[in-house]
Amino acid sequence: MRTFRLYGTSACHLCELAQDMVETQQSAVGGFNIEELDISGCDELFERYGLRIPVLQHPDERELGWPFSQPELQDFLVS
Repeated sequence: MRTFRLYGTSACHLCELAQDMVETQQSAVGGFNIEELDISGCDELFERYGLRIPVLQHPDERELGWPFSQPELQDFLVS
């Protein structure tokens, strides 16, 4: 089963929206896991994603940055 990484922080309302969208797709489509990573605990991740969160990373390391729509998210998850 594929695992996608969702980069964000706990104090980010856009990250919460993205998480809800991903969970909706996970319930509807299934076939993948989500690993949520809080960038605030790692300087390297904060430097890389601090201005871009939320960011969803595909298992092949492609990234989908915010903003994204449900159709864009669905295409990203199944590709």
